Amino acid sequence: MSDSRYDCIVIGAGHNGLTCAAYLARAGRSVLVLEAGESVGGAARTREFAPGFHVSACAHLLHLMPPSLARELALPRHGLRMAAERMPTVALAPAGEVLRIDAEAGRSPRELSSSDADSYLRYHARLQRLARALRPILESAPPRLGTTDWRDRLALLRLAARVRLLGRTDMRELLRIGGMCVQDLLDEHFESELLKGALALDAVLGTNSGPRSPGTVFTLLYRMAAGGAAGDSLSQPTGGLGSLCDALARAAGEAGAAIRREAPVKRVLVRDDRAVGVTLESGEHLQAACVISSADPRTTFLGLLGAEHLDAGFVRRLAHLRTQGMAAKLHLALDRAPSFRGLGPQAPAGRLVLAPSLAAIERAFSHAKYEEFSAAPVLEIVLPTVADPALAPPGKHVLSAVVQYAPYRLASGWESGRQRFLDVILATLETHAPGLRESVLAAELLTPADIEAQFRISGGHWHHTELALDQFFMVRPLAGAAQYRAPVAGLYLCGAGCHPGGGVMGIAGRNAARQILREAA
Repeated sequence: MSDSRYDCIVIGAGHNGLTCAAYLARAGRSVLVLEAGESVGGAARTREFAPGFHVSACAHLLHLMPPSLARELALPRHGLRMAAERMPTVALAPAGEVLRIDAEAGRSPRELSSSDADSYLRYHARLQRLARALRPILESAPPRLGTTDWRDRLALLRLAARVRLLGRTDMRELLRIGGMCVQDLLDEHFESELLKGALALDAVLGTNSGPRSPGTVFTLLYRMAAGGAAGDSLSQPTGGLGSLCDALARAAGEAGAAIRREAPVKRVLVRDDRAVGVTLESGEHLQAACVISSADPRTTFLGLLGAEHLDAGFVRRLAHLRTQGMAAKLHLALDRAPSFRGLGPQAPAGRLVLAPSLAAIERAFSHAKYEEFSAAPVLEIVLPTVADPALAPPGKHVLSAVVQYAPYRLASGWESGRQRFLDVILATLETHAPGLRESVLAAELLTPADIEAQFRISGGHWHHTELALDQFFMVRPLAGAAQYRAPVAGLYLCGAGCHPGGGVMGIAGRNAARQILREAA
């Protein structure tokens, strides 16, 4: 065993691992962060995918991180800048119809009919009220059920009080729609197919669900609740999301945390049923009073810890976690700005949504149920070089898109299916932006299997485990590993697989650090 001993070892320098390390170090703990890659950030890093072209690796927009976290860690002082803020969402139909949804509260898209415009104001106001009631739940450790601990009982009482303070009408509405499919909710409110498609995409993006899947209203509320005071505002950091993680790394370093890159962890060391450190793939042993993993639950428990340290029931529940991703990521290097139908010749700013209707999204999802990629995929697109030209050579552009639906396991295999799926995506883009395909200098398509391999995420799921009612809050990731604690003493979780879930928000990392400090007090 090495002489090196720390209070805390954090496995993984993604945004949650760095956030956890920063808060622990600020509290006076000696912290070591171990990162397998050559740079920090994990799936939220910025990288060069073609000569001179840089892109945010997986997630490409920032809108879930609470302002309080950025203030507490002084991220602007550590270099975080925004190239664009309060970005609009622009929904496009193949025929050239355009619908612009601004981030400003209290405004309806001007392209809507008068009845849909009025309905949108009521719909948006009500969902924001429900999201505000849920928001504090995301920013604290979930309580345990069936205990006599006064902190758990108090947390449950606070949860009940928040819901009760909604008032009778909104409380009844939350209970009515919480487990509903988003299609039913949107059909109740709107006639515009383009509006319904754009709103539904936020409910299913990155999930194994379609608009008709039960519980998709819940995932929509989760997205809005996590979004902070301006729940539907979108931002693009200057330099891509990697600049956010660089700022987090500087904040952690200033607080006293040490970060070691290219130091992959092989095993969590256990002695007398307690985690006491880690072994690196190099063979080096490091001691710690506690180990915190930002890796996904399967990797943490089966790969790093080992099933021999877990009871059979826990391993069985772990085997049934839904962890397979359904979203692909596309990066295109373009020799000129694309021109989208209905938007004119200027390169569009903001987020573009190609999800023309609820039926179109559901059809795209139907293929994935049978291990096929979508024949007509739906996309969330950004052109980061519009606001941040330094990401590409002069006059060139980068297109970044999240593509639904791409199953982790493709029946025909991704070796043969990758180019066919890329051709389908490019054909879809060509329908909306004629001439785009001939401007492509380089293309990169990351399937869930690629995301698994490149970013060490089991199943290639951005949330590490599916975000659903049965894998949320006090049962996330699963019974026996809630509240960021593993079944083995001294081992904790701080990644997207624990409460409140994925997305570049850092809340899981902050919640985990607070829980560790509370238990040590």
